[in-house]
Amino acid sequence: MNQTRNRRKSNPLVASGFDQARDELFQHIMRCGVVGADPEHQKEWFDDTISYIAERYSELNDAQVSELRTLGVRFCQPPRAQVASETGVVSAA
Repeated sequence: MNQTRNRRKSNPLVASGFDQARDELFQHIMRCGVVGADPEHQKEWFDDTISYIAERYSELNDAQVSELRTLGVRFCQPPRAQVASETGVVSAA
């Protein structure tokens, strides 16, 4: 006997505008070589790129645009060194 089940078609998850903007920013950072650039060049690059992304994703509010910049700047920073404490627990400096 052939039994058929009613199965829901799963809808693919649609990323929010903020998620798409964040992913695009990270892709631009990797493609443009911002990670190894001088801090003044990074600032200039971020000014231009965040302005572009704010125009491209007009649904983002000022707080979200500011958060994108913060995430991008953190993404460009070198990893923090691990420091061993007296208790033997390793923590970030």
